[in-house]
Amino acid sequence: MSENSVNPETMADALNSVSTVKVGDVVKAEVLAIEDKQLTVGIEGTGVEGVVPLKELSTQPVDDIHAEAKIGDELELVVISTIGKDKENGQYLLSKRRLEAQKVWADIQKEYEAGHTIKAPVTSVVKGGLVVNAGVRGFVPASMVADHFVEDLNQYKGQELEFKIVEIDAAENRLILSHRAVIEASKAEARKEIFSKLAVGDVLEGKVARLTNFGAFVDLGGVDGLVHVSQISFDRVDKPSDVLKVGQEVKVKVLNLDEEKNRISLSIKAALPEPWDDIEDKAPEGAVLTGTVRRLTSFGAFVEVFPGVEGLVHISQISHEHIGTPQEVLSEGQEVQVKVLSVDPSAHRLQLSIKALTEAPAGSNDNNNDQPRRNNNSNNNRGGRGRRNEGSHTQIPAEYQQDDSGFSLGDILGDALKDAAKD
Repeated sequence: MSENSVNPETMADALNSVSTVKVGDVVKAEVLAIEDKQLTVGIEGTGVEGVVPLKELSTQPVDDIHAEAKIGDELELVVISTIGKDKENGQYLLSKRRLEAQKVWADIQKEYEAGHTIKAPVTSVVKGGLVVNAGVRGFVPASMVADHFVEDLNQYKGQELEFKIVEIDAAENRLILSHRAVIEASKAEARKEIFSKLAVGDVLEGKVARLTNFGAFVDLGGVDGLVHVSQISFDRVDKPSDVLKVGQEVKVKVLNLDEEKNRISLSIKAALPEPWDDIEDKAPEGAVLTGTVRRLTSFGAFVEVFPGVEGLVHISQISHEHIGTPQEVLSEGQEVQVKVLSVDPSAHRLQLSIKALTEAPAGSNDNNNDQPRRNNNSNNNRGGRGRRNEGSHTQIPAEYQQDDSGFSLGDILGDALKDAAKD
């Protein structure tokens, strides 16, 4: 046989060794050339070349193509389309990214079926939720970000969070995740443990988790309890954010537990010293204090002299001049100076006077007696005349008729009883 002759069997074997490339095939290829935006590769066992665009190199952003591949490297790729035999640099378009994504989808599917969670960083905030990089693009609807309304989702950008897989569809590149489900599951476990340990009256440390118009939620170690705005301070608090900050550590007292409704009611002020403690030292009889008018009634003004401590300035102790109602000379929120007429710590009662700090006008019949006069005489024989003043400031509102204010009927009426007796 001539040296130049070709063995038909050898040629057939060579032809049979060349594989046909089809879209969807996973192939091995050698890097032949590197450009700024693509790789040129030779597909193993085919004798043909293909192209790998920069965006198809990795599931992660690629800044430098030379950091991803070098000439001579062998890559595992998937064929995603044909280019055409007349095109330069190869006949096929290939992707490393999509092959990696297929593996990621397979791994996520396994985690989903096993009921496991996954961790992924938040890459961007879009309308309606968060986008995360779980090896493939995942989406977290706004309602599944937290267990409460979040006004600004940008705070999560760049954070790595744990997610429950809610829905997965690799064919549609659809991955729906929930961080809220992870939070709720964690809190359920923590709540069960905390409820088993807590009791009404316990005082413990917590951290302000979030603020609302009606109160502050305090984290007790994985479970939040609510401090209503009325339980924040003995001072008047209009907005919790005026006195508290997120992350602030506070001491709280447990007011109520409702495990069935997962509610824990807390108080910050109940964990503070009682405002009436040592009141005789802070406000002894004869002391002059500065206070704020908190409430005005027909019979006088309640003035707060210390946080949580109010005293009564009877209408007869407001001015040397006769006034029909306290509103004629005082307004709520007004700062006034008062003199302590008497103090009763056990009853939480202070009797105060404004007029005792001013000099009576010349010719006035007001003897500036510090104590509101009481009249203990029975009015049983007054008949119909005793009812003529029902419309005046001597009429006692229902809430004070049960002595809720800490003041007796005589304290509240004072000189008004004597004036009524003259009729």
